[in-house]
Amino acid sequence: MKNAVGREIPAAAAGYGQVAAFAGAFQTTQPLRRYAPLMKQARPGDDKVLDNLAEVFKRIPVKDGMTLSFHHHFRNGDGVLNQVLAVAASLGRRNLNIMISSIFPVHAPLIDHIRSGVVGGLDTNYISGPVGKALSQGVLANPVIMRTHGGRARAIEAGQAHVDVAFIAAPACDRYGNVSGTMGPAACGSLGYAMPDAEYADHVVAVTDYLVDYPLAPVSIPQTRVDYVVAVEKIGDPKGIVSGTTTITKDPVGLKIAQSAAQVIAASGLLKEGFSFQTGAGGASLAAADYMARIMERRGISGSFAMGGITGYLVNMLDRGLFKRIIDVQDFDLEAVKSLATNPNHLEVSAGYYANPFNSGCVVNMLDTVILGATEIDTDFNVNVTTGSDGIIMGGSGGHSDAAAGAKMTIIVANLLRGRLPILLDKVLTVTTPGETVDVLVTEHGVAVNPRRAELASRLKDSGLPVRDVHDLKMLAEKMAGVPVAPTFDGRIVGLVEYRDGTVIDVVRQAGG
Repeated sequence: MKNAVGREIPAAAAGYGQVAAFAGAFQTTQPLRRYAPLMKQARPGDDKVLDNLAEVFKRIPVKDGMTLSFHHHFRNGDGVLNQVLAVAASLGRRNLNIMISSIFPVHAPLIDHIRSGVVGGLDTNYISGPVGKALSQGVLANPVIMRTHGGRARAIEAGQAHVDVAFIAAPACDRYGNVSGTMGPAACGSLGYAMPDAEYADHVVAVTDYLVDYPLAPVSIPQTRVDYVVAVEKIGDPKGIVSGTTTITKDPVGLKIAQSAAQVIAASGLLKEGFSFQTGAGGASLAAADYMARIMERRGISGSFAMGGITGYLVNMLDRGLFKRIIDVQDFDLEAVKSLATNPNHLEVSAGYYANPFNSGCVVNMLDTVILGATEIDTDFNVNVTTGSDGIIMGGSGGHSDAAAGAKMTIIVANLLRGRLPILLDKVLTVTTPGETVDVLVTEHGVAVNPRRAELASRLKDSGLPVRDVHDLKMLAEKMAGVPVAPTFDGRIVGLVEYRDGTVIDVVRQAGG
């Protein structure tokens, strides 16, 4: 069957069940109820602290086929997933379903656990590194499920993705299970992506390398949802939190794009007192925020809140009074971690609070503007951040689709060419974020506005911005670099790309063949 963005979607998929086709960003409503996890009884004198992870497996017990969940706040410095899977392998567990909010190169041991049969299913929001390549080549028998950050929270809260055991990498924890992310040798800041897991899993295990006296304060995840505590030598390397560029770009092309993006915001009519904003941690996005900050200072504007992957740069904007609050689901550097620990206007929130479309109001609904990137974008403004031009999985939505759906104006910033290949196509290889939720594309050769936003296009033209038809930009890219050759695939589906509402917006097919 074809969905609303014209993609062929299977009626059902192994390990997933029946497939609902994407019908539009706000077309699917589901009569959902929040899932009720198991209730427990802890008696006076009970000791939650166990000697090791193997004891956890025996005490619960962890059985073949169970779903184990993990969070990614340590990004490429995470040590907990690999430790837990090593124990699972040593105890002979098989066909475990791993639900981790994001996968990084440090998680490469997953590949061997898939090949050996320890891991039989994978559910995640973002994949970088060797695991993505292995999945694209068909290492996993069933398709990997790729969700959005808000969609993952929705699936867990509604019981659509049932978590048997949540393993929480806890930078600080007391003996009764209170967890904080802002202290300890491996402080990572907000634990927002772990919160739905802790709230709705049948069993919750805090894995820590910083066991403190009771009661710990402040608390991110409370003792009422933690069943066991395990102290290990090291849960991760906080240096791995800083993955990718978290400083303002010095590339002249990137700076030109960033300046244009800031000018788009300034001309849109949205940049006024109470302005709200989300950006990523990439160099061009931070440069755009820097240009925007200068405009805000000139105009005497104070924004209501900023959010996204929180960096020291956004912390600086908070400290300068350019925003009244930071709303934080994840920190991208250690300056942000420190701010969350010390500034009462820096707020820690859960992934559901951030972006679950099925609650009484998530934060992305309050965004005026979001700046996002793209691997590819097409003339219908559909965006791909899931696969590279070769079809290999190298990313995923994360909060991309969520923020685009919620914001009044979604800006995509991208070089017109990447690696000598045009990023503007007739059809993107994989649809991650639907074009109906994307408003503006900013490149070094001009600005394209979604035809749905005629009034915005007029505003930008009147301000003197170089507004061009998206098809003209595409032809320019092809004139410079030629028409890209599409990769080949065999027929097997290796990934299902879920939109935030639980429908399938696209599939990823096995590369090569």
